[in-house]
Amino acid sequence: MAAVAEHKVEPHIFVILGATGDLWSRKLLPALHRLATSGKMPPPTVVLGVGIETNLNDTSFRDKCRKDLADSGVPATDFAKGFVNDHLFYQPLPTPDAGSYKALAARIEALEKEQQLPGNRVFYLALPPSAFPGAITGLGDAGLAESKGWTRLVIEKPFGRDLASAEKLNAVIHEHFDEKQIYRIDHYLGKETVQNLLVFRFANSLFEPLWNRDRIESVEITVAETLGVEHRAGYYETAGALRDMIQNHLTQLLTMTAMEVPASFGAESIRQEKSKVLESVAPIKSEDVVYGQYTRGEMQETIINGYREEPGVSPNSQTETYVALRLEIANWRWHGVPFFLRTGKRLKRRVSQIAISFRCPPVSMFQPFTDGCVNANALVITIQPDEGFDLRFEIKAPGEAVQLQSRSLHFRYAEAFVAIPEAYDTLLRDVVEGDPTLFVRDDWEEASWRIYTPLLERQHDVFPYAAGTWGPERADRLLHGLTHGWMVGD
Repeated sequence: MAAVAEHKVEPHIFVILGATGDLWSRKLLPALHRLATSGKMPPPTVVLGVGIETNLNDTSFRDKCRKDLADSGVPATDFAKGFVNDHLFYQPLPTPDAGSYKALAARIEALEKEQQLPGNRVFYLALPPSAFPGAITGLGDAGLAESKGWTRLVIEKPFGRDLASAEKLNAVIHEHFDEKQIYRIDHYLGKETVQNLLVFRFANSLFEPLWNRDRIESVEITVAETLGVEHRAGYYETAGALRDMIQNHLTQLLTMTAMEVPASFGAESIRQEKSKVLESVAPIKSEDVVYGQYTRGEMQETIINGYREEPGVSPNSQTETYVALRLEIANWRWHGVPFFLRTGKRLKRRVSQIAISFRCPPVSMFQPFTDGCVNANALVITIQPDEGFDLRFEIKAPGEAVQLQSRSLHFRYAEAFVAIPEAYDTLLRDVVEGDPTLFVRDDWEEASWRIYTPLLERQHDVFPYAAGTWGPERADRLLHGLTHGWMVGD
């Protein structure tokens, strides 16, 4: 997301640590292929895969990548073959010791000389979080934090497990790299609708004057999944929904929704305003958080096992697969407006939405024709699927009697544009362009953990909910004092 204008992509080497893993084969490899074959990452660009497998070389790695591309739906065209043959190389890193990283440094220098590259480098850590500190230290000690050109380090989530571990990881990073070199990636920020939040809010004079406590009653951010834990039980049992989704994805959406107008459309101005939101979040009370865990239920006429019945999950697990919480932002714009963050697995429908509920009129002249307050106007921003916007308002239904109905004005990206870029395409392009707007700064990461670590340290109940529902009924209690129920649902 170029902050002001598109930057030129300079020749570089893109080093993937973890190039035989799932993230590389499912997301990163197809994204780099699309960028290269569409001309958005033009040659000379070298992609160097790094992995622990010693039985792979350039040729066998390319064979594996062709299969991975085919599995991801890329046709075996000449373009795909050219991308694989001309761009991809492999370097084994069997042990995380100094010798292996020195060998990696030597291979990078040899490829740069061979391909006549100027020394620009990206290091992407597609690794388990436990491997981040060792990889960062290995790169730094091998002299790979600096080069003749620029060097950028990309780190996947989760970034730490709590405040202490996030601070410790940041300390390791800053021992070897400058903060300006770091790109903490959250793929949610690459989604077109999330990026468009900034334009929607600050380029439309109709909405910005309404974006405050005087006109808005509440804000609801929901990321609902129909999938269960799948093959991630080993990770999920030690993480849970609060760590896995709330601390990063939903909090990113929170800060973009609630931020003040940046001084400019530059990366640091935007990231500064996002961090200010987190600094203003009031401590969250225990009674304002509801945890849930899905049990056996029915989805699309199929019986779904409960979380405790999933392979690799303890039969007595208390890990939450659902979290709903209510928080307040203690600043001038948002004082008294509740924000609701809600996420869960095996919910009724897959949807990610931000719903802004505007205040009802203080006195309703239509009360004789309705059960009470007219339905509040609402703005619903759909991030996935069917990306777009809906503005809900009241009309009179045709006929002699005065009968109010809710209708929507809507905009859908798929109706207006031929293609929407994939999130990783956008983010990888931003990395090589040097645009950090959509990436997470160190102070944001630590401020987010500062909010949620106290919740992780408290004892709490986990309430059951049947798969195929919208979560435990107890979550409805969070909506006390509002004129509406959950806005994202049936």
